Amino acid sequence: MEQVGLAAATTDVSLWSLFMQAGIVVKLVMLGLIAASVWTWAIVIDKYLAYGRARRQFDKFEQVFWSGQSLEELYRSLSERNNTGLASIFVAAMREWKKSFERGARSPIGLQMRIDRAMDVTLARETEYLGARLGSLATIGSAGPFIGLFGTVVGIMTSFQAIAGSKSTNLAVVAPGIAEALLATAIGLVAAIPAVIAYNKFSADAAKLSARMEGFADEFSAILSRQIDEKLQPRAAAQ
Repeated sequence: MEQVGLAAATTDVSLWSLFMQAGIVVKLVMLGLIAASVWTWAIVIDKYLAYGRARRQFDKFEQVFWSGQSLEELYRSLSERNNTGLASIFVAAMREWKKSFERGARSPIGLQMRIDRAMDVTLARETEYLGARLGSLATIGSAGPFIGLFGTVVGIMTSFQAIAGSKSTNLAVVAPGIAEALLATAIGLVAAIPAVIAYNKFSADAAKLSARMEGFADEFSAILSRQIDEKLQPRAAAQ
């Protein structure tokens, strides 16, 4: 009885000790999940900063755009920059507008279609950029618990083999192995839960920003459509 108490007292069940005592497969599972958790938080920080920066840029651009400044002046001020978001959609549309008129555009419908296509391509590229690496969060969130469970199953199997080899079911013999196995599941949940929460939040944020860009593209398309009518209809009537 005293030997059992001594064994229980001397058994180290700290997290580091449990990790070091685990089998190679369980260690690999734990290391993989820890790496996934680090990657998750790196994406979370990056997306938090990126989406906040995008919202500020959108607000600033819309303030300038609706201030009454000439579209030509705004285009000249933005055309040489590395634009993103609303500014990139605006520059793409204005670039197509200017190229078409420089080449003597005659068809209002054709010009409108080319401008809309230029904005659609830019919008798709910006939307893809907003959603970059969100798939990693979804994968970690869905697969993390199962990977941790795999490590737990392997660890428990190893523990039962050790119990069979020692021919003892004493708690001091069983507990460390079970704790090692359950640690893999715990790490899997630690990696997965933030990933799921972050994925849901940033997916909603990306959808809002994308809807904001789509709304601006539609409004700007309507503005350009009116200007196309003003420029091309008198020319067509004169001919």
